[in-house]
Amino acid sequence: MDYKSLIEKEIEAIRRIPTQRIIDIVAAISRNMHDRTRVITSGMGKAGHIAHNFAMTLSSTGTPSFFLHPSEAQHGDLGIVCPGDIIVIFSNSGKTREIQELIDLIHNLGSGNLIFAIVGKGNENISLKCADYIEFGEVEEICPLGLTPTTSTTVMSVICDLIVVGLMKQNTFTRLEYSKRHHGGYLGEKSKQ
Repeated sequence: MDYKSLIEKEIEAIRRIPTQRIIDIVAAISRNMHDRTRVITSGMGKAGHIAHNFAMTLSSTGTPSFFLHPSEAQHGDLGIVCPGDIIVIFSNSGKTREIQELIDLIHNLGSGNLIFAIVGKGNENISLKCADYIEFGEVEEICPLGLTPTTSTTVMSVICDLIVVGLMKQNTFTRLEYSKRHHGGYLGEKSKQ
């Protein structure tokens, strides 16, 4: 197995990330954040794990956020969505049924929530029903079957990192603020130095 060539394939996919779209999304999220606004992330399967990590990283860096499972949303958890919340959904195909249904459910609330999407491939539903989206394009999964989310989740993860860093800079998130959210552990110690 030539692991170096697999790494190169993932690096190439990362190089193609549309950074201008990230600039636009960071600006839009920052512009629409108010005192009580939370960022709610959602995704199904492996994309959901990326969405969950994104929410936790946002929360630890000054942007209140949490993960909403798209299936659980259909069984009452949608009630956690409040007016003014910003939703960020993840789907490589852009066609994930549970995500499509979640978009409609959020619109049906009539709370004027902004929905942003991070997708490999956009579609009419995404472009019509989301305030904005990042389309990173079709990527070649390094899985030997070409099926397991590998390269696509790497790209999503890097996009999340860039959004987090962008929001930290927009909000001038300081080391002191960081230390308030990291009381224990190595990072807690380091942030207080």
